[in-house]
Amino acid sequence: MIDFIAFPIGHLLKFIYEHIAFNNYGVAIIELTVIIKTLLLPLYIKQYHAASGISNIQYKVQEIQKKHKNNKEKLNQEIMKLYKENNVNPASGCLPLLFQMPILFSLYYVVSQPLKYMTGKSPAAIQQLFEMIPQGSDRITNMHDLSIINYFSKHLDKLSDVKGMLEKDDLLNMNFLGMNLGSVPNLHFNHIDTNNLLILLIPLLAAATTYISTKYSTNQTVSQTSDKQIADSMQGNMNLIASVVTGFMAFTLPAGMGIYWITGNIYQIFQQMFMNKFVIKKSLNNNKKGKKRLRSN
Repeated sequence: MIDFIAFPIGHLLKFIYEHIAFNNYGVAIIELTVIIKTLLLPLYIKQYHAASGISNIQYKVQEIQKKHKNNKEKLNQEIMKLYKENNVNPASGCLPLLFQMPILFSLYYVVSQPLKYMTGKSPAAIQQLFEMIPQGSDRITNMHDLSIINYFSKHLDKLSDVKGMLEKDDLLNMNFLGMNLGSVPNLHFNHIDTNNLLILLIPLLAAATTYISTKYSTNQTVSQTSDKQIADSMQGNMNLIASVVTGFMAFTLPAGMGIYWITGNIYQIFQQMFMNKFVIKKSLNNNKKGKKRLRSN
């Protein structure tokens, strides 16, 4: 199932890398993230309309629950009828998550195994190439593809030993702003260099941008909640947990995944600005007009 999604994403990332990103892996990940998030934007708009629609008829739902509290079958029928009459689909709120999670897992495989998903190398060839890397030299645990790229990029003279299995074009340029995005952040300070220090910034930035983006994107929801103090407290805890989890994940995965999260979080901030101006504001104005018409009638 993952391969079904991962291979197209890998081929798309390779196309972007070769034709749009100037053969820079970091730029390619940023551009891929923007493309994915833009394609998912209509689902986020639909999610907002679904949540807004449910919120607008919540008082009617409560009335039905009181009226049919002893008849569960009738209760469900009346609520479904209410949703249909008001053109509300509760399942629409889950669409972004249903699409985003498989993409996220697939992208992890692409970032961890670029030789397989981007260049089409077979698992047998990758294993053989990995075994040619000297013990303790540029080996990343359980990430053979990245180990191969890191080692042979530093030892181009060794490519003659693997001719037909690995070419220079297969060695992705993972240098981005002085960082090797094929590295995994670590706290081993026995060998400190610029790359190690810069890589450690990625989990911190991933956590910080997650907190900022989630806090900003939920401000609209919290401001419309009746008990704002409780909502603020709950939302603050959820934002903090989300940022800590993202930071931890970015610390244990290749730096390329951290770039995806950071870019996605920054995109989400601008996405929310767009939603506030062109979707939420318009929806609120329409709701006000609808209430005025009801009162006049």
